Amino acid sequence: MSLQLYMVATVASERCSFQRHQDPRILTFMPEGHKTHWLAQQHERSFAGESLWITSPQGRFLADAKRVNRKRLNHVIAVGKQLFYEFENDLVVQVHLGRYGKFTELPSPPPKPKGLVRMRMRGESTTWDLNGPTICRVIDCVARDRIIAGLGPDPLAGAKKSDVWKRVRSSNRPIGTILLDQAMIAGVGNIFRAEVLFEAGVDPNTRCSDLTSAQFGAIWKSLVRMMKTGLKFGRIIAVTAKEAGQPLAKIHGPDRFRVYGKRVCPRCENQIEATKIASRTMYWCKACQSATVR
Repeated sequence: MSLQLYMVATVASERCSFQRHQDPRILTFMPEGHKTHWLAQQHERSFAGESLWITSPQGRFLADAKRVNRKRLNHVIAVGKQLFYEFENDLVVQVHLGRYGKFTELPSPPPKPKGLVRMRMRGESTTWDLNGPTICRVIDCVARDRIIAGLGPDPLAGAKKSDVWKRVRSSNRPIGTILLDQAMIAGVGNIFRAEVLFEAGVDPNTRCSDLTSAQFGAIWKSLVRMMKTGLKFGRIIAVTAKEAGQPLAKIHGPDRFRVYGKRVCPRCENQIEATKIASRTMYWCKACQSATVR
């Protein structure tokens, strides 16, 4: 991304809202695991090996910012929806974007902060501003390892299907609930859940103990494909280029999805159900994802 001009790139959040057809309700997208991995790559390229100016224009991160200010950033890693910035003094900045967090990329020296900037990371040529995260704090390596140990396997960090299948099949909870449990599988959010289960043809209410190996194999295959596509393009794209009739790089907005936020099933043209599962709205097609359809 060129930094020749003042550019504001709100790349951390899938919150670009859209109208649900004629429904006045607005959908907001929470960043999922593909986005944190994408950000880790971008920030590693921007900052790795540099001593950064870390500040908190808003003030809420001020004390922690002083602990890592002017320290060399060694690595940026992502695990599920968590970002960890590892500094030379063995301190780590942990960031969880939550529903409203976003990063903005700016040139260095940067302009005045815009909005409530929790953390500003300034390098020699690039600055990244962080607004609205759920978590932004300095921890040590022990705390980082404890957080990571509490997360499930990450499909974008080399997780093995067999390991995840052992976890999933031992549960009596619905697969629609398990997919949002970060202790079971790290990085999956509400959009991936809906799109993956639709592509695999699995009813979200199916108990994990009742899933067949073939069903889970289809879920895993879809999940890995979609998350890798999301990592490549920096946004979730569930449809294929053939379906869309255009290259994936050109697909934006609701056209990226098959069922999420939709009213009509693209396969059978029946109504899409919008029901609460694990406190989040699950979009699915009863006809195409019925437990009797295999």
